[in-house]
Amino acid sequence: MKILFVCLGNICRSPTAQGVMEHLVKKENLHDKISVDSAGTAAWHHGNLADPRSTEHAAKRGYDLTPQRSRPVDPSDFHEFDLIFAMDKNNYNNLLELAPSVHKNKVKLFLKEHGNSKTHEVPDPYYKGEEGFEEVLDLLEVACENLLNKIR
Repeated sequence: MKILFVCLGNICRSPTAQGVMEHLVKKENLHDKISVDSAGTAAWHHGNLADPRSTEHAAKRGYDLTPQRSRPVDPSDFHEFDLIFAMDKNNYNNLLELAPSVHKNKVKLFLKEHGNSKTHEVPDPYYKGEEGFEEVLDLLEVACENLLNKIR
């Protein structure tokens, strides 16, 4: 199973989702069965590390985002990945525009599919301060646990 998490710049939400999911996969010793990556629908930060605030808040909860580098969604991703999860509706719509018709069914809105809250979008924490990054982690921890339970 190959999973791709996608947000706009691939420096806050999707790398955090990748870090949380990788941690769970490793903890459950499923790294030989599940691989995880992240990307952005925009290439502004291509090659950059995750936002330092994302890295810092994730590290406080035991997640390591330091190996990750931002990258844009590539057309090959739609063939390579089994599940492609958008963090919000704008990126979901962008992914549907990019996806070949045969692979559009792989694109899902992550919280709508696996979240336990009334919101279907992971809010962008970039301009929200520390509380924004903590909220993202709260939402993604639940959704990643739910996803892993469903995969099992």
